[in-house]
Formats: sequence, C-alpha cells, structure tokens
Amino acid sequence: MRRVLLRPLPACSALVLAASCGWSGAADGDGGRAPGAPTGVTAAAGSATSVHVMWNAIPDGPGIRTYEVYRGSRKVLEVPGSEHMVDVTRLRPSTLYAFTVRALDTDGRLGPPSREVRARTPAVVAADRSAPTRPPRPAGRAVGSRAVHLSWGASRDDRGVVSYDVLQGGVKIHSVGGNQTATMITGLRPGTRYVFTVRARDAGDNLSPASARVRLATPGTDDGRDTAPTGFTATTHRSAGAYYLDLSWDPPHVDGVITEYQIRLDGTTATSLVWGGDPPRGRAHYSFYVGRGPGTGHRVRLRARLPDGTWGGFSAERTVTTGAGR
Repeated sequence: MRRVLLRPLPACSALVLAASCGWSGAADGDGGRAPGAPTGVTAAAGSATSVHVMWNAIPDGPGIRTYEVYRGSRKVLEVPGSEHMVDVTRLRPSTLYAFTVRALDTDGRLGPPSREVRARTPAVVAADRSAPTRPPRPAGRAVGSRAVHLSWGASRDDRGVVSYDVLQGGVKIHSVGGNQTATMITGLRPGTRYVFTVRARDAGDNLSPASARVRLATPGTDDGRDTAPTGFTATTHRSAGAYYLDLSWDPPHVDGVITEYQIRLDGTTATSLVWGGDPPRGRAHYSFYVGRGPGTGHRVRLRARLPDGTWGGFSAERTVTTGAGR
C-alpha cells in the first residue's frame, strides 16, 4: 500500500469530549447574535513544555469559523471551527499558565472568552530516557449510543507521569492529566465497535507502551451512510504517456476535522491520502497514477477516517476506463 503524506499531521485530532451546554448570546449592532463563550474548557500539562487545551463545541447559533486560544491576554493559536482541542507548545517548564478560548463566527463576530483554566508545566528532567510503564488493567463500558467510560491503572515512572493519551484505531483522540486514571469519551457513533488503548507520557515526552486493548460497542444502529463522502466522481487523464485517475468528492459532515482518506481501487486498498490539520475547504480533489495502458477499466471508491478514529462509510463506487473518450 502506498501512503501519500501531503502535509504534516497535527499534534492531535479533534473530538468533542464533554457534554455541550447551550448559551443565549447577545445580539450585535446589526441584530445578529455573536457566538457564546465556549464551555467545558480544560487544560492539562502534556510535557514540561506543552499544555493540552480542550473545550466543547458551541452547539447552536451561527457557524463557527475559528476558535482563538489565549494564554493570559495574548492570543497564541487559532484552530478551525471544527476542532475542539489543541496542544500549546514551546512553553517554559515549572510555570503556571492560564488559558481561555473564544469563538469567531462566519460573520466575523467574536464571542466572549470562556472561563479561565490553569495548568502548571512540570520541571524539565535532564537526560530522561526512561519511559513510563504500560498502563495496567484498562477497562470500559458504554454509557449511551455516543459515549463510553474508560479507566486504567496508574503507570509507574522514575520521574512521574505527566499525562495519559487515549487512542482509538491508532489515532490520539483525548488526553488527561497524569493524576487521572479514568475519563469519558463522547462524540462517538451509535452501533459502532471501538478499540481503545492508553499510553502514559512523562515530562521528558517519553511514551509508554500501549495498554491492552479495550473493545467496546455503542448501542444503536449506524449504516455508515451519514459518514460517507458524497458527490464522488472519477475520471482519467493522460500525461507523459501515463494514465492518472482524477477523483473529486465532498467530505462527510462530521463533528471534527478529517485528515485521512482510504482509496479502494478494484477491490483492494490502493493508497492512503493524508492531509494535515487544515485540509482543503469544501470539495476535495486528488489524482494518482494507474498505469500506461489504454482501455483498462477500474472500479474506485473511498472512505474517511473520522475524528473518533473509526472509518466512515464508503462513497458510491465509480467505474472508469483509461483513454475512454480521449
């Protein structure tokens, strides 16, 4: 399988990780309504030089263009409106930081700041090359069609565990502080099987081996139709004596950013297409080499890796022939 990396992957994937609360915002001078203050904001040190900040999606009102993350009174990051978590890096060890988050809507209205949350980075440890032990006794249970509760035993480390990463399908979807050994994961799909693992991280950014797998299934039904790319088209073109397959599609509407697609060609996986944290807005396009011979038929379809770490439904399958109509 050929893996195409177009841009560096972001430090973490977006996922709503707590129940959202409504807000009735104030109207602006034009009679519109600015977005509310983000709720459920948390901050936890990820290492001696980074803090992981998360917040709830704003569920109602105008579309959110970006979220602005502030360290004290200074804006340090902007993330797309579909993302709800970020790692603030290049911080100083042994320092207390305060963070707030504000939402900017698609009409340019900036909402009020969230409540302030604080996190202290641990002291840096020189030449710390010893990773924490594997988190023991992981367990979990579904608590609804879109949420699960996970727990695990504390890892051991010679200098102390700073944080735990929760992964689904090899994708980091959550992070908690080193003194926390349980968490709730929300924003999942009903009727879906999940496999979670947990890894511990110390102040030197050393990662433990992954825990044993926790296999859970959310109740309900989901045929994948709502998570499949739509408007999928496939054509071919010839360049320098070779034929290429040209794909176009509209990404599925999900709560989070889609950075990876799997392309199936003639019933097998042909390539994995990966974008970074800011993939193209709207309709996506991609071309790849399929051979030099004319008159060759191909069947193609694709699916997205969703922010919860699972694969979504496949698009409609298209059939194309190299050199047809050219």
